[in-house]
This record gives sequence, structure tokens and C-alpha cells, in this order.
Amino acid sequence: MTRTAAASLDIHGLTAGYGSGDVLHGLSVPALAAGQVTALLGPNGSGKSTLLKALAGLVRVRAGSASLDGQDLTRLGFGERARHVVYLPQSLPAAVHLRVFESVLVAAKAGEALSTPVDMAAIDRLLDRLGIGHLALHYLDALSGGQKQLVGLAQALIRHPRVLLLDEPLSALDLNYQFHVMQLLKQETREHGLISIIVLHDLNVALQHADRAVMIQGGRLHAEGPPADVITPASLATVYGVQARVEACSRGVRQVLVDALDEHPR
Repeated sequence: MTRTAAASLDIHGLTAGYGSGDVLHGLSVPALAAGQVTALLGPNGSGKSTLLKALAGLVRVRAGSASLDGQDLTRLGFGERARHVVYLPQSLPAAVHLRVFESVLVAAKAGEALSTPVDMAAIDRLLDRLGIGHLALHYLDALSGGQKQLVGLAQALIRHPRVLLLDEPLSALDLNYQFHVMQLLKQETREHGLISIIVLHDLNVALQHADRAVMIQGGRLHAEGPPADVITPASLATVYGVQARVEACSRGVRQVLVDALDEHPR
């Protein structure tokens, strides 16, 4: 399903949190365009996961808006929002006793009208592209953590969301699969016109694979733009508290090299 209309997501003045405490404080991010992978960056506790949950309707938004082509997601009911937004958490729920193919089929049905037939071949193709086609008939509760994460990604992608929210999707994957998954996400994002927001801790992955970066600190925007403009020695010192260089390798790809902790920690 390829979309022809360009979508955009505009986050304005978002304040959200848990209980009586706020984690996001009037966070605003200029419009995120369809067809781009945005890396969401920041230290632990900066509000990255809270932002994804707020967009997905899992955290109460106290103020502000998140407009998808002019429609405020924060004012939609959970079911209506789920038609547009798919969220893949960092820690997946306990695996149920379903086969991999069955679990992706269930996810596909959740994203379509009950009367709409599901393209079974599309599920096979997606599993193959993720490198887990050979696991189609395996049970979820028998998979490794990395394999479950790939199945979760398949469940998210098969629903063809307008907004794809991934919280550290690479955390349980080895180097081979990290590169493979980022390449696939970029391809899927472009082909289907997704607005993909991915929480990353590996800044070098963001520099190499993301189209855009959003760096937050203390629940507020610190910087946004092309990754090379956001991930700088100055921002790394201010936000992460490290002395670092950002240098191009022999192939021209920029990389972060940390030399020491900053003398004036954040």
C-alpha cells in the first residue's frame, strides 16, 4: 500500500507525564515529513519513550497537540488513533503461544476492516525481508529476544501505519541485523510514505541511517535537523556530558568518538 499524499506530523507544546508529574514540558518539534526516518535522541530519562507513548495515546497529554495533517491525534480515541499510529515498545509483552505467521496475521487483521481480506503472501514477503521467513511456523514463546523483536517489527509494519513509533528496535539485535533492519525501515518508510520515529542510543546509527534527528533533554527540544547538524561536539557536551569528536571515516560517513567525560556534567 503506497500512499500518494504527503503526510506530516507537527508536535506543538506537548506536555505529558505520569501521575502528577510531567516528563515532557511544552515540547515542540517542526513538522516531520512522510517518507523520512527520524532518530529520536537524548540521554536516559530525557523523555524519548514518553514522547512515543504520548503520540500513541498511552500517556496522558495535559497540554499541546500532535497534528497529523491538521488532525490532532491527542483528541482521538484510542481505537481511532490506532488506525493511524503503530507503537512498538522497547520491552515486548510476554509471548503468547502463537506461531510467528499467526501473530503477524492477527496484527494485519487489527489494522484492517473485518471484511477486508488479508494478503497472506504479503506476510510471507515481509518475514523474508526481515530475515525470519524460516521462523514462520515457530512459536513466539520459543524465540530469542532478538527474534521476538523482529517479529514485533513485522507486526508493526504489516499494519501499514501512517506514523510508525519504534522504541529502541535495535536493542536486542546483533550488528548484522541492526544494519539490515535500518536499511529495511528506510526502504519501507520511503515506499509507503510513513512518518517513522525511532528511539536510538547509538548515535553512529543515527548519523548513517536517519534522514533527520530530534534531540531532547529534560523533556524539551534541544536540537532538530539533519543528523550531522544535530549530533555535534557542542550538543554531545551539553546533552550527554561527554567530550567527543564527530569525524568522517575513509568513506565519508561521520562517526562519534568519545574522548572523556565532560568536566562540567549536565
